[in-house]
Amino acid sequence: MSSIIRQLEPHSLWNYFAEINAIPRASKKEERIIAHMLEFGKKLGLESFKDAVGNVIIRKPATPGMENRTAVILQSHLDMVHQKNNDTDFDFDTQGIEMYTDGDWVKAKGTTLGADNGIGVATIMAILSASDIEHPAIEALFTIDEETGMTGALGLQGGVLQGQILLNLDTEEDDEIDIGCAGGMDVTAERTYAYETLPDLMAFRGFQITVKGLQGGHSGIDIHLGRGNANKIMNRLLYNPNTSVRLASFEGGSLRNAIPRESNAVIAVASADIPAFEEHFNKLVKDIKEEFVTVEPNLTIDIATTQTPEQVMVAQDQQSILNAVYAAHNGVFRMSPDIADLVEASNNVARIDIKTGKARILCLTRSSVESSKTDVAQSLKAAFELAGFNVTFSGEYPGWTPNIHSPILQVLSDIYVKMHGENAKVVACHAGLECGILGRNYPGMDMISYGPTIKGAHSPDERVSIASVVKFWKYTLEILKQIPEK
Repeated sequence: MSSIIRQLEPHSLWNYFAEINAIPRASKKEERIIAHMLEFGKKLGLESFKDAVGNVIIRKPATPGMENRTAVILQSHLDMVHQKNNDTDFDFDTQGIEMYTDGDWVKAKGTTLGADNGIGVATIMAILSASDIEHPAIEALFTIDEETGMTGALGLQGGVLQGQILLNLDTEEDDEIDIGCAGGMDVTAERTYAYETLPDLMAFRGFQITVKGLQGGHSGIDIHLGRGNANKIMNRLLYNPNTSVRLASFEGGSLRNAIPRESNAVIAVASADIPAFEEHFNKLVKDIKEEFVTVEPNLTIDIATTQTPEQVMVAQDQQSILNAVYAAHNGVFRMSPDIADLVEASNNVARIDIKTGKARILCLTRSSVESSKTDVAQSLKAAFELAGFNVTFSGEYPGWTPNIHSPILQVLSDIYVKMHGENAKVVACHAGLECGILGRNYPGMDMISYGPTIKGAHSPDERVSIASVVKFWKYTLEILKQIPEK
């Protein structure tokens, strides 16, 4: 189906998007895409190199007559989120993304699409390879590992970049200009637990519970939409002190920056308590589906008999761990009092892995205010430590403080009005953009973020608007023409 994608306008951009989508490029597994980008730059005869951590930088001189304009950095990240539906047979390590069109949308078959941030990467490649686009001196910065730690941006040393204006092509609404973002922190809770062998397997019945059909999505951009978190829903189903439900395993979610769509658990229930358990469970399922009917119409909660597990968690540890997950905040923690409709702080209970004596719970806490980010993280730490977990903070990255007086903001705002007859929305977002990190080592750089309309990022529902890509492309070319003089 990539042949259909390659026929879309602008051809060059979509051809490069199809090209990079044929290359597996998971976060922390970017070796193949890094090599591809270096070869791409060298074939064009452009200065191309890799820095100490793996970021790729390609430099292209200004076109004739544009030499006196300020040098621009065009920046996007090479990695993509790898997510697929459970019923999709796909190997991200060996296969390229299978794309197709659906009306105005480009989508992928049962997996994430990679439009985040592949469209940005492809746009920069199309500009670097073009001979008919006016532009100042360009420094293309392709960072690695944005999705699982931003280690590329964190590892980029000061003094490497020469440009003074940075255009980050990683925003996902085509009528927005982004001037700020949230920072983030990984919160990891780990503990061991005691498990025991059931004394009489014939006195118990095994069940497998599955939560699926949720929308998931980006744990920053989509966190305010009230979507279901499969891990929190599963924990609610397991939290049943009135019957002898014994937990054998609980696994759900995947990446920290994706709202969990699916979760699975295996339990044993004493045969004598099955009628009471089923009554309680069925009522709870009905209640949960009614609560989420508007936002999660495809939510499915299945329970099926399975082989009775021989070993289960001891009751005291089970109750303690389920208590902790119940107490762990998920979703919006605080809205910004200063910027309308902006989430200030949130948390995503992203992954739960409980089996064979070890419990591990991964969260991603975000906030545009550093003290608020710490507050959310500390509240999680307190809840988990009460249940005997060891809690660590890692992967912290700063937010990007908005600058409403940014010169490049004025340029982009004026161009948008001239092209579309209305003002762009100047916003800050609750996602993690690399601008805040890059600004630490390049404090004088004028930065802005914008992009085409992408929906469902970080989920198999990810899609990008074809018309929006055309709009974004034309906007980018006009911006490059109007970069101010040095």
